[in-house]
Amino acid sequence: MNKFIGIGNITKDIEMIDTSTGGKIAKFTVAFQRKFKNKETGKYDADFINIVSFNKTAEFVQKYFNKGNKIAIVGSLQTRTYDAQDGTKRYVTECVVDECEFVERKTESKESKPKEVANTSDLPF
Repeated sequence: MNKFIGIGNITKDIEMIDTSTGGKIAKFTVAFQRKFKNKETGKYDADFINIVSFNKTAEFVQKYFNKGNKIAIVGSLQTRTYDAQDGTKRYVTECVVDECEFVERKTESKESKPKEVANTSDLPF
């Protein structure tokens, strides 16, 4: 089973890509805080995970989320490879989104959230 569930903060602006077939891809990074404090620093460390969403989910993310917003992600982890310009093979691990939801209500967004969407902030986990 490959299932990723996490709540974190978006660390940079969402990058939207239009595919040659008319689809949409949203790429962004989310910082997920670890459960325990770092013994050396006394602060919580975070893991920065690359997130990818497609089509309607990509449009939803791009429309309602900004850098700094808290987001809940449900998806699966995938690894892919590509050849870099310098000829080396690169490996990328990212979370492909199945679902995402609001975690906190904020008036700050690219557009005002519709009332029915804003009321979905209670998560089952």
